[in-house]
Amino acid sequence: MGNTTMPADYYAPHGGHPGQEQLLTDRAVFTDAYAVIPKGTMRDIVTSFLPGWTDTRLWVLARPMTGFAETFSQYIMEVLPGGGSTDPEPDAGAQGVLFVVEGTARLDVDGAVHDLGPGGYAYLPPAMKWSLRNEARDVLRFHWIRKAYSPAPGLPAPDVVIANEAEIAPTEMPRTKGAWSTTRFVDPQDMRHDMHVTIVTFEPGGVIPFLETHVMEHGLYVLEGKAVYRLNADWVEVEAGDFMWLRAFCPQACYAGGPGRFRYLLYKDVNRHMALRPRAGA
Repeated sequence: MGNTTMPADYYAPHGGHPGQEQLLTDRAVFTDAYAVIPKGTMRDIVTSFLPGWTDTRLWVLARPMTGFAETFSQYIMEVLPGGGSTDPEPDAGAQGVLFVVEGTARLDVDGAVHDLGPGGYAYLPPAMKWSLRNEARDVLRFHWIRKAYSPAPGLPAPDVVIANEAEIAPTEMPRTKGAWSTTRFVDPQDMRHDMHVTIVTFEPGGVIPFLETHVMEHGLYVLEGKAVYRLNADWVEVEAGDFMWLRAFCPQACYAGGPGRFRYLLYKDVNRHMALRPRAGA
């Protein structure tokens, strides 16, 4: 099994604004198959705000878009000390995953209180009552991934999951000798779940050795390191703080050349039949 004691290093944006002397050229690209949102685009001028949240701003990394990736949204939330929300999720049909990269979140889930520090993970089922506040002295930054839950006949909604990456042994991918591993917060065989959020780790020299081409949509936020990623027909350099957004069937592969680990937070939709007609109310 992988090493669960190696300290994690999670990148988070801090905003700011570039000077007039900076070149306009950057690595941002939006195609019909994928998008790359580099860390340098996450400035003060592109932040958003949400009703019901105090002393909070966010960067929207992904949102459902017809003809592109349609299943999820992903935010990076920035909550100042004393800020937060007592009623954060307005959609009773939405499930969520929180992943903390800086600071400490005081999370209240149906009356049970949890303090989530860096590496902290929470899965929040649909219709669950929860609230979140930053009661520490430091700024809190975390990812919030949302998806409309797709019920399956005969199966209840999943349970709440509270975890921390440091407490989970990564699962090595077959025949990689640990060069490629995945940290899984929920059992992939649990059919109640229709989305997975995991952490993928490549040691220097690790690769995805073929062009993955599959129905799952992806959001990949680079937590640590750098690599060269194959997206559709292009090789793209990415580094900590970059976000890759892939529609279904976009070919993908990876080469992590080092010098350190390359790690990303990965979203994908799973475990459901392909919808043959629009869902009622969609």
